[in-house]
Amino acid sequence: MRFTDKIVIVTGAASGIGRASAVRLASEGASVACLDVDAAGLEQTTQLLARSERPVLPVICDIAQESAVAAAVEQVVKHFGRLDVLCNIAGVLRSDRSHELLLDDWNRVIAINLTGTFLMCRAALPHLLATKGAIVNMSSTAALGAHPWMAAYAASKGGVLSLTRALAAEYVKQGLRVNAICPGGVKTAIHEGFRLPKDADFALLKRAIPHQGFAEPEEVAGVVAFLGSSDASYLNGIEIRVDGGALS
Repeated sequence: MRFTDKIVIVTGAASGIGRASAVRLASEGASVACLDVDAAGLEQTTQLLARSERPVLPVICDIAQESAVAAAVEQVVKHFGRLDVLCNIAGVLRSDRSHELLLDDWNRVIAINLTGTFLMCRAALPHLLATKGAIVNMSSTAALGAHPWMAAYAASKGGVLSLTRALAAEYVKQGLRVNAICPGGVKTAIHEGFRLPKDADFALLKRAIPHQGFAEPEEVAGVVAFLGSSDASYLNGIEIRVDGGALS
């Protein structure tokens, strides 16, 4: 029960790693605000959390929209009275041949994965500084190794990693911790819907494929809970790779 009396925001909570993280955190005593644009998925997550008998607040929020983020964080703090942990998990994945990648598609990936993470951090920071809380950002092995056909995704997740380190250094003396997770392949709807460009040479992607197969969302959620908890009190500005040894 590492999160008893703690208030946590989880973005991307309607499915995948976000849902698994919300469930895990609630099981350890957290009151969880679940943010997502998917109303139906958010309702399913809310029903799952009801089993933990912990307070839950579902909030429809597009993290790429500045006003929506500000309103969502304000709603959470007004409802619960404080904020202790922010878990930025919402994201999108796509693949394109880079010379064919449309600017609108590039901008959408950056807007959700990187700008959305920044907007959530910025809105939550005053509240997290007040509680000496923690931020857990979701980067990717695409930020660490070569992933062909994923220029937009890799750039966005590399940005998340750099943002994590910058915030960790900036606020370390104020008691805030900011860390990141770099998952490899995970069994989520995002990966299930992933398609390579036509006639792509799969051999170029082999190094990114985990030797143990794809992870379950719950395996990443366990690391989210660790980094958000006091067990990680001396970890700041780091990334933990959860990829089954793919980049070892």
